[in-house]
Amino acid sequence: MQRDRIQARADETLDADYVVVGAGSAGCVLAARLSEDPGVRVLLLEAGPPDDAPEIRTPVAFGKLFRTKYDWDYTSEPEPELGSRRCYLPRGRTLGGSSSMNAMIYIRGNRRDYDAWSRAGAKGWSWEEVLPYFLRAEDHHTGPSDWHAAGGPLTVSPGRSRSPLMDAYVTAAQEAGHRFNPDFNGPEQDGFGYYELTQRDGLRCSTALAYLRPAMERPNLTVLTGAQCTRLLFEGERAVAVEAERYAEVLELRAEREIVLAAGAYNSPQLLMLSGIGIATELAPLGITPRVDLPVGENLQDHGHLPLIHFTDTETLLSAQTERNVALLESEGRGPLTSNVGEAGGFVRTLDGLDAPDVQIHALPAMFHEEGLGAATAHAFHHGAVLLDATSRGKVSLRSALPTAKPRILHNYLSTERDRAAAVRALRVLLDIAGRPALREHRRSDLHMPRSDSEEDLLDFARSEMHTLYHPAGTCAIGPVVDPGLRVHGVSGLRVADASVMPTLVRGNTNAPTIMIAEKAADLIRGITAASP
Repeated sequence: MQRDRIQARADETLDADYVVVGAGSAGCVLAARLSEDPGVRVLLLEAGPPDDAPEIRTPVAFGKLFRTKYDWDYTSEPEPELGSRRCYLPRGRTLGGSSSMNAMIYIRGNRRDYDAWSRAGAKGWSWEEVLPYFLRAEDHHTGPSDWHAAGGPLTVSPGRSRSPLMDAYVTAAQEAGHRFNPDFNGPEQDGFGYYELTQRDGLRCSTALAYLRPAMERPNLTVLTGAQCTRLLFEGERAVAVEAERYAEVLELRAEREIVLAAGAYNSPQLLMLSGIGIATELAPLGITPRVDLPVGENLQDHGHLPLIHFTDTETLLSAQTERNVALLESEGRGPLTSNVGEAGGFVRTLDGLDAPDVQIHALPAMFHEEGLGAATAHAFHHGAVLLDATSRGKVSLRSALPTAKPRILHNYLSTERDRAAAVRALRVLLDIAGRPALREHRRSDLHMPRSDSEEDLLDFARSEMHTLYHPAGTCAIGPVVDPGLRVHGVSGLRVADASVMPTLVRGNTNAPTIMIAEKAADLIRGITAASP
């Protein structure tokens, strides 16, 4: 049966000046900022449902959202260097996107990351030029300073749950010779400490809460959930509309000024390719007429995660769900239920002569195993290392021309000798910390450990256990796919503004940088520039 097509006309409320695709970490920011101008109409499209699950607001519960209707629930292709394992790749599919389903860690990345972007041709994206956008977004618990700002939409605060295991972990890191760092977003990243979080009063502060909810009071902003975009429509070389399926109807939603893709590092390239923008020789065999030949989907990067897990007799988050802790959360916004799980960690340089950390560590007072899908059955703690400066590159490509077919995602973890050597060094850092006195008294036995500390056994362990830390980026990079203004090459009226535009992955968790990208993108679209700090 042929479905009805709703053709939006210029006088209908579903027409807009700007159509933003994806209401995630970037899309909520864009919709809020663009709709500050009462003279423009903004339409925000989200494939998933509203962010109404209690597990979204409750910090410790984010893992319960995996493989639910709030998750795109992607799986990688068989990873060649991981024994052909397929890796689970969760992504938020609701208002707030992955900011509604992440560990809420606020890390900007290293200033050297952005300066490298600028040197490689991304004009306007140096550290000094992006810092104002981090500051504009931030409402930091300490108030304004040289490194932080107050009054922005995004609340940044210390965690309100601190397990004794995490205190022991930070002490063990110092016993191993690493310095204590009170602020990973301060002058330098190096050292160990406690992560600051996007939390407000002990609850999750997603971009949906921080940016979108206040903006939804504006009459010039329309938000459609349950609207999965299927392709872009063009008049000549100009992108003029988005086609979307919603409740078995096909909507044609026109943008009078611009369309902005903010669907993430997997879905933004997918939508471009479905619309004929991609590698021409790969699109044509799928029956898609190539429009612009660009390396869309190439340059996929991620932070591969290497976990060690130890059983303990110390209480962990396994016992967090008690009546007392529920009351603490509801009445005072504190206690174990406010835990972001990844409470502590640090940044390390594993080789002499590096100008920035090459490994980040996350420590968790929880039995987080089987890629986050395994049930916690005992008291255990987890610490894992990620490769911050990985050289492996993967790819997102189409499985078919059907918009509802999940894309093919190959991360190519550990595909370079440099990354394999870094993985061995990263595991040795973890083993060193695990063996220090402050942690030894908490280790009853081990659940996930290498057979030995030999290079061969460590590399075998990395291949068998590495999985994502949920930081995909780079598939619509500044340079090859978009210009420094985030405009897609070869067409007009179309930009991309999410983690996919990163030329290289930043050193750290990617939610704050994605919010920064959206803040800057809003100014690029409006033709204004943020003031320097």
